[in-house]
Amino acid sequence: MPTSLEVADIFRRHGDAYRRAHDGRLGRVERRVMSAIELCRTAELGGHREVCTSCGLVRCAYNSCRNRHCPKCQGQARAEWLAARQAELLPVPYFHVVFTLPAPVAEIAFQNKETVYAILFRAAAETLRRIAADPKHLGAELGVIEPAADEATRSPFDRCPDCGGAMFILDAMPRPQRSCSSAAWHDSS
Repeated sequence: MPTSLEVADIFRRHGDAYRRAHDGRLGRVERRVMSAIELCRTAELGGHREVCTSCGLVRCAYNSCRNRHCPKCQGQARAEWLAARQAELLPVPYFHVVFTLPAPVAEIAFQNKETVYAILFRAAAETLRRIAADPKHLGAELGVIEPAADEATRSPFDRCPDCGGAMFILDAMPRPQRSCSSAAWHDSS
């Protein structure tokens, strides 16, 4: 079975050319992230031996870069965060509603993010609540999830996760089970 392509593979193959092409626009932080991802789990960062407690097989495991932007290093943390958020969800469908600003207003928003996005969020929330309250549409009260503080000033549109619980009642969806195949491995160095 062929291995899947990873971000590190792309950076290793095209990273130098990309850095040269974007020399004046690529900052120190971005360059360090690219370098960390390129070196992640390679011999350049060192490694250690792992031994399977079941069969005694020994394998070499290279050290990770531990960069917070690395998709390989943060895979487990991302999976745990997603599982925790999934556990908080109601067993109903959710809808992703996006309110976009016209380009001229978006330009103003980039200069006055906190104020414009606060207005956008209030308008979007009120719009969703009014439509949901209308008996022709839903005839129900709607709760709107507020964006996190860092998300509220990031982009010229408002993303509103909208719970469809007032519309549908479904059986609880089964949660994916974690594979325990890696449990038999331990660091022997």
